[in-house]
Parts: sequence; structure tokens; C-alpha cells
Amino acid sequence: MGTILGINNNFDGIRWKLISTYLLLIVVALLVINIFVYETIKTGFLKQQKKDALIKANIISDSISVTLKKEDVELTDINLDIQLKEISTKLDGRILIIDSKKKVIYDSFNDLRDAVIDQKEVVRALDGEAMVSEYILDKYKNTLYTSVPLTKNGKIAGVVLLSVSLLEHYITINSIRNSLILISLIVLILITFITLKIATAISEPIKRLTQAMQNAAHGKLNENVSITGSDEISQLAKAYNFMNTKLSQIEKQRREFVANVSHELKTPLSSMKLLSESLLIQPNVEVEIYKEFLMDIDSEMDRLNKIIENLLNMVDMDEEKLHLDYKLTYVNYLLEKVVNSIKPLANEKNIKIILNQWEKIQIYLDQDKIHQALTNIIHNAVKYTESSGKVEVSLFRRGQYAVIKISDNGIGIAEENIPYIFERFYRVDSARSRQTGGSGLGLAISHQIISLHQGMIEIESKVNEGTTFYVKLPMEYMLGEKD
Repeated sequence: MGTILGINNNFDGIRWKLISTYLLLIVVALLVINIFVYETIKTGFLKQQKKDALIKANIISDSISVTLKKEDVELTDINLDIQLKEISTKLDGRILIIDSKKKVIYDSFNDLRDAVIDQKEVVRALDGEAMVSEYILDKYKNTLYTSVPLTKNGKIAGVVLLSVSLLEHYITINSIRNSLILISLIVLILITFITLKIATAISEPIKRLTQAMQNAAHGKLNENVSITGSDEISQLAKAYNFMNTKLSQIEKQRREFVANVSHELKTPLSSMKLLSESLLIQPNVEVEIYKEFLMDIDSEMDRLNKIIENLLNMVDMDEEKLHLDYKLTYVNYLLEKVVNSIKPLANEKNIKIILNQWEKIQIYLDQDKIHQALTNIIHNAVKYTESSGKVEVSLFRRGQYAVIKISDNGIGIAEENIPYIFERFYRVDSARSRQTGGSGLGLAISHQIISLHQGMIEIESKVNEGTTFYVKLPMEYMLGEKD
């Protein structure tokens, strides 16, 4: 029970730890996804911007190179203001034209004319290599530098240096990043909400089931758990309810068993005490009376011993370790022994026992236990049949069963009592049973013995007309049961 209490007390803590771990994993996953998406968008976008800037720089370079070749002039002789005026107005950026001496001869912003630019992009372009680089400037922030060589008749005459600000583009990229973060937060909130709902839907039934188990540990065995659905938890609840019902039935049977045993043991003990006290309080009791009382005490002791013996037999047959000693048995001979053992009682009541053996049958049985079972049933038939009555025992084969039919013309059993006659200590007429010495265990023991042999007992009865028992035993057992 301590384990159950521990689970109940720590269940909420465990649940929240699991939820927290799950949400942390989701946050990490969303973070990784956001970074991956952001970097993918940023890389793709910058790649496209560099490609576009390089195309534009080449267009300018080609335009100037055509002019140099066509007019056969030097770079410094071209009126670049007129040639680049239209391009510079359409280009969202800065155009620098640099001669072979790294001197700026054209600046679309008019800030760096005649300045010497020793930028690596210029040096590489003068060496004949186009280059694109990204810088973060104080004034323009993220800026893209693109340099391509200017040629005249296959010789490098200068450099086109194109500077484009990426600030607005980064604002767009950051806006996308912020949107991703916002979407992730919304998704996280939704997942948290759904997770809590699911966790509650899972944990509440488990808590109810745990509480019911705790109550069961305190002896409350009549409390079932109502959990609908067809998932594993509902299946567990159904299994628990089934177990709880069986335990309740077992507990009820245990209480009834203890009460019945106590009553059955108390009855002969009370009789013996009454008889002995009667002898003790009477002075000068005659010897004949002593003998009569002692005979009654001896009878009650036999009755008490029989009850204890039946109880021990019942306990033995309840144990799974019970071993049946199967032997090939001549059932006809076994029935003859049973009938002969009961004939003295039948003769006392002037009851005729008829044994009909229509067939000779040999099957594997535990001879002693089947003898006990049949003795109990036939003894009951004789006991509850009036004087000058008749008990008929027949043996025959029906299908795969050997059938032993025990019929009497006794007092019979009411229809409403028939389903209960194989229950322990159940008696149709308690007063009559006590007069005849019945304990209510004989038929229960017989039923259990027949069931252990994979057989069955059927009953037909009418009040004041008689009762018929059909004991059916399988003709063949599995080899493993015989060994």
C-alpha cells in the first residue's frame, strides 16, 4: 500500500516533469527550425542579390567597354556622366568607375571623385577577377560591393565598383524572422494547450484508477472506475473493475464461508457442551443415561470430524498444486463399490437401491476422488428419500461421455434452489439438513471433483417427485493428464 500512496502523491510532479520536458524539446525543435529557415532564406536571398549585382556591374562594364572600343578613346576621355546618367537613376546603389591607377574618375554620388581606392575588390578586378563582398558600414549598414574589370581591346582599362545597400532587404528578412518567431510562439501556445488537455485526459483516469486502487488497499472493494473509450487506459480500467468485482465476490464468499464454518463447528460443539453440562449438574445419574449421553457426544464428535474432513478436502481441491492420480478404471466395478458402501444406510430406511449397468466402461480417473464424489451424491439421494423409496443408479455411454445417472423418488428440490445446490454450505432445508447431519459441503466437493476431471454435473428435480443427477465424465483425457 505504501507504493500506491507514493504513486498517488508523486503523480502530479511526474506528470509536470514529463510535460515540461516535452515542451522544452518542442521549444528546442522550433528554435532549430527557425534558425534553419532564417539562414536558408537569408543565404538564398543574398546569393540572388550578389548574382543581380554582378549582372548589373557587368552590364555597366560592357557598355563602357563598347564605347572605348568604338570611339577608340581612353577611359578618362569618356563623358561618363552622360553615359551613366540613366543607369544610375535606375540603379538603387552607387556606381564608381576607377581607372587603372585606382583613381575614381566617376562617382554617381559625387563624393569620391579623384580619390584613390585601394579596396581589395578594386585590386582583384584590376587583376582581371570579378568579386562580390558584403560589408557592414556605419552609415549604410549591410552593403554589397561588386567589382568587375573594364577592358579595351582585351586589356584592363579600369574597374566598375558597384555599391548596393542591403538594409531594406535585411529589414524584410528580419521581418520574416519575426513572423517565424511569432508563428512559433503561437504554435508553442497551441501545443502547450493541447498537451495539457491530452495530459489531463490521460492523467485524470489514471488518478481515478490510482485512487480506486488505494481505496481497495483500505478494504473498499465495491468501488469501480468509470472510464469510457477503447484505449489502453480504459482497457486497464475494465481489467481493474473485473478484478475488483472478482475480489468483492471472493471477499463475500470468504465472509460467508467463515460464518458458515463457524456456525457448522459451533452446532456440534454446543450440543456436546449441553450434554456434558447436563451430566455434570445432575446428581446420581444412572449408568444407562451416561452411556446414552456419551453416545450422543460421540455422534456429535463424528459429525464435527466429518465437517473438518470435508473442509480439508475442499481446501486441498482449491489448491492448483492438487495432483489427480489418473488410473485406468473399470467404472462398473467402482459403482458397485460405492453402492455397496451405501446399502447399509438404505436398508435402515427400507430404501431399495437399483444398479443398472447397460455398458461396460473403462476410462482414466482418480479412483478415490470419483468414489468420494459419487458417494456424496448417492448418499444424498438415500438421505433425502422417504422410507420405502427407491434410488436407481445407471451407467451408460452418451457421445464422448460416460454418464452415471442417479435418480430418486425423494422430496425433490424447488426450481429456484437448483442453481445454488453446488455452493458451499448451501442447504435447501437447513432444519432438515441438520436433522440428517448434513453440512452443505458434500455436493460442493462432488462438483469440484467432477470439474477437476473436465466433467460436468446436471440436475433435474421436482418437489415431492424426486431428483435426478447426471454425472458426465469424458471418455478420453489428454495424454499429459494421464501421465
